[in-house]
Amino acid sequence: MKKFLYSLIFLLVFVSCQNKPTGEWEVIFNGTDLDGWKVAAENPTSITVEDGAIKCSGERSHLFYDGDFKNFEFETEVKTLEHSNSGIFIHTKYQADGWPAAGYEIQVNNSYEGTGDYKERKKTGSIYSIRNIYYPFTKDNEWFKMRVKVEENMIEVFVNDVKVNEYIQPENPWRWEGGEGLKLGRGTFALQAHDPKSTVYFKNIRVKELPAGTKTAVPDEAWDTVATKLAQPGFPLIDYHVHLKGGLTIQEVVQNSQTVGINYGIAPNCGLKFPVTNDSTLYAYIDSVAGSPTFKGMQAEGREWVTLFSPEAVAKFDYVFTDAMTFTDKKGRRNRIWIPEEVWVDDKQQFMDDLVSKIEAIFSQEPVDIYVNPTVLPTSLMEEYDQLWTKERMAKVVKVLAENGIALEINARYKTPKAEMIKMAKEAGVKFTFGTNNTSRELGKLEYCIEMIQECGLTPNDMFEIKPDSLKPIKVKGLPAKITG
Repeated sequence: MKKFLYSLIFLLVFVSCQNKPTGEWEVIFNGTDLDGWKVAAENPTSITVEDGAIKCSGERSHLFYDGDFKNFEFETEVKTLEHSNSGIFIHTKYQADGWPAAGYEIQVNNSYEGTGDYKERKKTGSIYSIRNIYYPFTKDNEWFKMRVKVEENMIEVFVNDVKVNEYIQPENPWRWEGGEGLKLGRGTFALQAHDPKSTVYFKNIRVKELPAGTKTAVPDEAWDTVATKLAQPGFPLIDYHVHLKGGLTIQEVVQNSQTVGINYGIAPNCGLKFPVTNDSTLYAYIDSVAGSPTFKGMQAEGREWVTLFSPEAVAKFDYVFTDAMTFTDKKGRRNRIWIPEEVWVDDKQQFMDDLVSKIEAIFSQEPVDIYVNPTVLPTSLMEEYDQLWTKERMAKVVKVLAENGIALEINARYKTPKAEMIKMAKEAGVKFTFGTNNTSRELGKLEYCIEMIQECGLTPNDMFEIKPDSLKPIKVKGLPAKITG
């Protein structure tokens, strides 16, 4: 009889598991109490229920759901107060204290900047320390929706139904010492209270289990290691210098970003005889890329750009950059030094001295954030780059950048500047950006930039950060009537 009962119980459990519904949303927070959830023993009062939402505010603590999931969609509405930080953990398990060691954290951070020497740049939607997002896609004091989808070895993150991040995990991904548990497997969800100055709310929490699926092929396992080694210490892997050229679309840029883990800044060419020539074409461009999970940059072309656009229009961009590849020489000739037919080199040394003087004039007067395509020379002179770019000339450029708070681009296409100048600039306190300056749909993987990180000992704190609106150069300097020098 006992044997029959045991068999019947086993059969009922088996059938129940087999018939466990998938594909249907299940509400997992009732809006009134924490029934079905377990607060960590560490600072349990940091997590409460307030006005129908879970409030995470106070010393570090975590709230774990009583469940076990593999493939799923998790959805919640979130609101952050100013300078708040939290996270949604997936495939994790209960811990009485400490940061959860299993699974992944999906970052919730719109404006929190870290404390002390640690600069927190990872924004909402980041797969924390694995694939980081540096673009602030949402704002504080506003409810927004977050959705996380896991199917076998792929994680996708959505903010307000826009896909902002993805990660395809290799079979044996590289992880740092202490991060060995940051992998997919099975587990539950957890919400985080980060610190006493941080307050984040979660409501309308639900989950939908998904059936078993097929693993997604990893595009490049070697690159996965490179990208994760940069993401783990928070090194901002951002290419601020991308153009929609050669048929490249904004949709392709976003997909490439999510595939390789590089954040992108998209910039039109703005200036005389370029696609964007006045305020109306500038605003039209801004409208065309609005809402995409990318930074919005402006490439200011030629020295005439300051007469073509209003400060209000320029301020619409996250940042502005320019180069010294277009200028009028002392004989009144308009040089565009990337076009052999439009550059005049009467005397090499004099050309270099004049070029350096132009660079000093441009970056002491123009309201820009970044010097791009740095130190590039006409094709006829590039073979003598090391001889022509003397230490004295490099020092003059570094000085004007440092004095005016202008970042120096490390350019992947031209492979400039060289390590010697990068080290000089780092010593002077100049910040750096990475840039491709693509002419086709191929964006690459910032190979030269990553090489320079190692060779020059760059750290996350050496990298450029977009300035708040009130400190943008266009707000501080305004537009000069003309560029002298």
